[in-house]
Amino acid sequence: MANPQYRISVLMGIYNCASTLQEALDSLYAQTFQDFKIILCDDGSSDDTLKIAEENARLHPNVVVIKNERNMGLNYTLNHCLEYADTEYVARMDGDDLSLPTRFEKEIKFLDEHPEYAVVSAPMIYFDEGGDFRRGRGKGEINKYDFKNGTPICHAPCMGRTAVFKQVGGYSVGEHLIRVEDYHLWFKIFSAGHKLYMLDECLYKMRDDRNAVARRTWKGRRNTALLMLKGFKMIGLPWYYKVYALRPIITYMLPKPVYKYLHKK
Repeated sequence: MANPQYRISVLMGIYNCASTLQEALDSLYAQTFQDFKIILCDDGSSDDTLKIAEENARLHPNVVVIKNERNMGLNYTLNHCLEYADTEYVARMDGDDLSLPTRFEKEIKFLDEHPEYAVVSAPMIYFDEGGDFRRGRGKGEINKYDFKNGTPICHAPCMGRTAVFKQVGGYSVGEHLIRVEDYHLWFKIFSAGHKLYMLDECLYKMRDDRNAVARRTWKGRRNTALLMLKGFKMIGLPWYYKVYALRPIITYMLPKPVYKYLHKK
């Protein structure tokens, strides 16, 4: 039964983000839609992340703090959060990003008015030490061909129906799914017959600084390519679309200055 006190559970896996977590949480407290609770799961942080989370829970009755016994990765951590989600909707948020003030208001309005969609998200504004440098674009309803170039839905700004997330088993956990947990989730939801939608207004700011670039590893690119091969079959893409699985490998092989230049463009 859905929690009558709140309509949204915000799932936040947090790990060594002490320098940015308070700003991320403050962007949630500033939302124009306030019927939500925040579920913070610390994934074995070695800095003050857990301390900051617990202080926020002390000050805000809608903040819940849980923790893993050790570092388990984002897939496991988000599933741990999902266990505490007892609301109609779940939303995502990362501990180093910012939600713009009307994000929840506009996403929940869309889902309330369009019950045929399971998940809605929004394009992001990318920023680093120098400020904003790129704005994403939305495209409306997602079709199977939108999966060919990578995840068709922005993960961190998404909001979805809790029942659907739990119906498909939440986030799949495994070594081959590290860094691609969201892409795999969209494959599962889409292949189960549910509809996804991208709004056209940017409602979220993603921190894409040097640390974020450093997290783009060979393992992540390999996992993306392997998931594409499996996921394309799940949603019924023709066999020749397998060639798109080469894209993350080629991207990884680009010299870092070239990658950073193209990424910002």
